[in-house]
Amino acid sequence: MEFEEYVSARGQELVRLGFTVSGDYQRAEDLAQIALMQAFRSWRKVRKADDPHHYVRRILINAYLSMTRRRSFSEAPTAELDPQRTVPDHATNIVNSDDLWRALAALSARERVVLVLRYYQDLDDRTIADVLGIKPSSVRATASRALANLRTTRQSQRIDERLS
Repeated sequence: MEFEEYVSARGQELVRLGFTVSGDYQRAEDLAQIALMQAFRSWRKVRKADDPHHYVRRILINAYLSMTRRRSFSEAPTAELDPQRTVPDHATNIVNSDDLWRALAALSARERVVLVLRYYQDLDDRTIADVLGIKPSSVRATASRALANLRTTRQSQRIDERLS
């Protein structure tokens, strides 16, 4: 498979994965672009892998985790924006309006990635462990912690809704 064919077949899927882990469409596009750029640089090696998509997906996840570790994770605007001229981002509205997305955003980056790979990408623990470079038992422990945190967050949101 040539690189251009891979991008045509899997490019949008990478953007969706980036959006699912980051909750931000622009960041998702950046993550997909980073992953594809790095894959392009070593395409001969990627193409020879047992599963090239797994290889590129791992690049994207590693890029996301690196972004979250850097202090410059959030961008700072350089100029005032005219609120009259801003265009609402439909994807951001969906994320902000959904309780589950807010609860996911409260998780650590690694917890969010584990849940996304497990439930959105439907990967098994061994594959997730390979993507993250950890043991399968760490994947299970992280998923368990993340689900417990989600339950706690959802319960506190429901209590807050009842009180207001």
